[in-house]
Amino acid sequence: MLFSNFKKYIPNYVISFYHYFSAYLSALFYGSPSRKLTVIGVTGTNGKSTTVLMITRILEWAGFMVGSVSSFWYKIGEHEKSNPLHMTMPGPWQLQKLLRQMVGAGCQYAVLEVTSEGIKQFRHRGINFDVAVLTNLSPEHIEAHGGFEKYRAAKMKLFAGLEYSRRKTIIGGKIAKTSVVNLDDKNADYFLRFGADKKYGFGIGNKELRTKNKGVKMIEARDIENKEDSVSFFVFDGSTSLATPSLSRGSLFLIPIIGNFNANNALAATTVAISQGINLDIAIAALKKITGIPGRMEFIQKQPFYVIVDLAHTPPAIEKVYQAVKKLLKSIDNKIITVFGAAGGGRDHWKRPELGRLAARYCDKIILTNEDPYDENPQKIVDEIFGGIFQEAQNKVEQILDRRQAIKHALKSAMPGDIVLLLGKGTEPNMVFADKKIPWDDRVVVREELGQK
Repeated sequence: MLFSNFKKYIPNYVISFYHYFSAYLSALFYGSPSRKLTVIGVTGTNGKSTTVLMITRILEWAGFMVGSVSSFWYKIGEHEKSNPLHMTMPGPWQLQKLLRQMVGAGCQYAVLEVTSEGIKQFRHRGINFDVAVLTNLSPEHIEAHGGFEKYRAAKMKLFAGLEYSRRKTIIGGKIAKTSVVNLDDKNADYFLRFGADKKYGFGIGNKELRTKNKGVKMIEARDIENKEDSVSFFVFDGSTSLATPSLSRGSLFLIPIIGNFNANNALAATTVAISQGINLDIAIAALKKITGIPGRMEFIQKQPFYVIVDLAHTPPAIEKVYQAVKKLLKSIDNKIITVFGAAGGGRDHWKRPELGRLAARYCDKIILTNEDPYDENPQKIVDEIFGGIFQEAQNKVEQILDRRQAIKHALKSAMPGDIVLLLGKGTEPNMVFADKKIPWDDRVVVREELGQK
């Protein structure tokens, strides 16, 4: 707390040097553990944590010992625990310590969630990455980075680093530098332009996948089908007539979580597996066993009405969640009731009206509440969201700043077959105000209000 208050008086270049120096010093202190691991970095705006988990499970199913770090967990070989910090990508000392523990546990792979803020603070320095993955890219943290171009440039550094970092030899085998990029994203070629020993692109849909970059192997998912509790699709990996799909149905994937976006996350993870020489049958078997990701489309209950908790907090992610849950409605009389807010602290003012617009488009009842106001006026944040809701839809909006009371009201309003959707927090363990941080978990609160243990 003392450092945070003092930091505002320190020149930015001094803070940058501090972060840069800490990254390399921590790597040196722990013996540069990333040199002994095949390190996979997953970046993007949405889907990073889910993709990290899916990659981890596929590698484990293939017989590897794996460590991983994401917003919801730390995993060291066979030991897993919830991420105790309100920080997706830990600081360099913690991150290097975790990598050292992975080496000590006999891990062969480390799968890391890599954020733009972490890159901005040089937390990726001192880590020799072997595989860089881009899930997707859309505006986020714009104020923090000073514009979308700078945000994208921060993500880019993970891929640029592949070209210049030292190639590893582990147990006599050369580890190839590999980039894996979502070809459905308009920024794909921006990331694929950097040198790598192997380049892979993945995408969804029945359109031809194109890229300006030569030598990119393309992996495609087609015929996506959503059901109440799963999503299925066929994968074409180049060995299954990608150019003439009528000659082959590809490899069938069935994943017991819903949403086209989760098909996209699974395809990213599968493409990483292919890049590591893992058979598609192993990826199919591993992903079929995934029962859910904490705080990501997590069903708290399904009867008499659905209650779902999801971390989504950017407009593209929230719209995909709305589209996915809409398919669960069994009757035109059933309703989507959403509870959400937006982070304060000067974060992404531009998106607040857009969040309101999307809620008005997809939801039947909207309850605006606190998320993490930080040092902003909570009512001001809610008012900015409300400003994006067109006038005809404003009668379905309620403002209840106390998040527990907002959740309680949503549950009392729900009828059989309705969907109560709690957005923005997921597994986050705290809610942050200007003068305090309170323990918080949407999942715990909703179970308490439902009378569940």
